[in-house]
Amino acid sequence: MKIRKLNESDRAEWEVLYKGYALFYKVPMDSTILDTVWSWIFSREAFYCAVAENAEGKLVGLAHYRAMPSPLRGKHVGFLDDLFVSPECRGQGAVQALFDFLDAQCKNNNWPLMRWITADDNYRGRRVYDQLATKTAWVTYQKDV
Repeated sequence: MKIRKLNESDRAEWEVLYKGYALFYKVPMDSTILDTVWSWIFSREAFYCAVAENAEGKLVGLAHYRAMPSPLRGKHVGFLDDLFVSPECRGQGAVQALFDFLDAQCKNNNWPLMRWITADDNYRGRRVYDQLATKTAWVTYQKDV
């Protein structure tokens, strides 16, 4: 499994993966959202995408990540917005490889940690996360406006 940053030539494969991620979380996806997120990755937004590429050169996973200010630490930390591996490719090492890549990005950027949230009912993902990280005591709220 090879992990690398997303290239502009990867658009079609990235879209398939990101649509799969949205479907998993039952979030509507359209071309406006896809175009916006794509533009963030290739602009000066400091929003990044790493992809997992299998031995045949097919993209099988993605991780969108960025810096996030942590006021109590007085520094930036890493924040993992999205992580997705194609269902048919799960269990083949993509998640571990993506997290190894993210660990290196944290070290390169002097981020002391990588933080993320997941759905309470994402049982398969949470089993993996429980092996890789420490579950925090924080409860997440959202107030729509």
